[in-house]
Amino acid sequence: MDKKEEKQIEGQTKEEKKNKNEKNVFTYSKEQIEEFNNTLKNAEEKALRAQAELINYRKRKDDEVSKMLNYCNEGIITDLLLTIDNLERALKEDDNSKLKEGVNMIYTSFKNTLEKYGLKEIEAEGKKFDANIHQAVTTDSVKDVDEGVILEVMQKGYMLKDKVIRPAMVKVNR
Repeated sequence: MDKKEEKQIEGQTKEEKKNKNEKNVFTYSKEQIEEFNNTLKNAEEKALRAQAELINYRKRKDDEVSKMLNYCNEGIITDLLLTIDNLERALKEDDNSKLKEGVNMIYTSFKNTLEKYGLKEIEAEGKKFDANIHQAVTTDSVKDVDEGVILEVMQKGYMLKDKVIRPAMVKVNR
């Protein structure tokens, strides 16, 4: 290709560009412009809603994961509460002092390990009855004690961190 042809092609492309630019000039009515603007606003609102939904979803998932991590041991600890109950029953027996001493050591070690993971015993005896953490099994009437005060703990209750995993079964004064 010689220089003459190159200039000719170059000239054509310049003219073509000029024609294209003139063809690209659009004329829209006010209604069409308003419609475009409304479409744009709707798209922006949808994008903002989608972004807000995504943020809320992330927050919900983060809370869910946090709760799962906080209470991941709940099932096994709940199952082990039966073992604690049995050890406490064994400690109430007066048979053999050496055996009792060994059971007490196991009980203390076991309970300390569970407390390390967030297990707390619900204090009940002598306290005011609270339906959120206590379960009234029976009632009694004692004159020297205020109404609604727990007289006896039938079965200890426990909390895992700030969640009740087993309410205390109690006898309440009426």
